[in-house]
Amino acid sequence: DSSNIKSNTVLFFYPKALTGGCSVEVADFQHFLNKFKKLGFEIIGASKDSVERNRKFLEKYKLKYLLGSDEGKNCQKLGIWIEKSMYGKKYFGIDRSTFIIDKNGKILNQWNKVKVKGHVEEVYNYCKDFK
Repeated sequence: DSSNIKSNTVLFFYPKALTGGCSVEVADFQHFLNKFKKLGFEIIGASKDSVERNRKFLEKYKLKYLLGSDEGKNCQKLGIWIEKSMYGKKYFGIDRSTFIIDKNGKILNQWNKVKVKGHVEEVYNYCKDFK
């Protein structure tokens, strides 16, 4: 719901809390948090995990930004709830994605099929150039 947005926001979706790549991603956003704040951007992470699992994730990495549990249909609305395959088994999951959202709730940029390494720096560089 964009009516609650008070600042520009970096919203990133990760597939599963407390797993390898997702742990690196949340730590990278934590490392860059003050730099994003200086540019006027809040950081929010989200997954389909339960509130409790995300709370444990937040506490484990001492994150200073919010993690949300997408228990609604936001992932479907954003087109990031996709069919995946692992070891020949098909299942649905989150396409690791990041969105830049302005104060009015408008999506200004998005990255899909994100590779974790170097991604947060790429997002930060985009935000640096945002006016």
